[in-house]
Amino acid sequence: MEEERIRKVAELRETLEERVKSIESELQGLRALLDFINELLIEKSFKKAEEIAKPPPLPEVKPQTAPTRKIIRTIPLKTDAGELMANFYVEDDHIRIVPELSIKFNVNTPPFNAFLIEKILGKMQDRDQELVNQGKLVPDKALSFEVKKDKDILQEITIRNLMPQREREVRSATRWTLEKMREKQSQTEKTSE
Repeated sequence: MEEERIRKVAELRETLEERVKSIESELQGLRALLDFINELLIEKSFKKAEEIAKPPPLPEVKPQTAPTRKIIRTIPLKTDAGELMANFYVEDDHIRIVPELSIKFNVNTPPFNAFLIEKILGKMQDRDQELVNQGKLVPDKALSFEVKKDKDILQEITIRNLMPQREREVRSATRWTLEKMREKQSQTEKTSE
């Protein structure tokens, strides 16, 4: 009878430890997003003295015959240890997130769906849809995204109509999510060995 009670208490302890780890992981992500928002507010709220004193720039004159080219930036998403997890390709308002070929991110590994897809991208998409419904945003300019996968392995995330002020939030959330997925997948690999 006493052994049965001790076993149940031990199982309860194990469940609580897993829950605490899960909550701590989510809290870490929320703190990262809060830091990002605080930095953005500071950046947008204050202007440096040289910016205020600077005369407005003259409009750039472009030759009419030259075709307009989209500027492409590549931003590597790395772990805290410096390991490349994915590349963030920015082309105007079009973003592609492509995982490093040597890393297989399973889309079923938390916090991919619950955090990155639902809480970050899904909420942005919902906010844009509300603006479309209110007539404040043209439907063609509303955020949309697509997750490309091979079976359950992430191949690419494509995001269209991502406003520049949202880019850093998405980049930060993606980096954090991939790092957590990497940790969980490596823990699973160690357990299965």
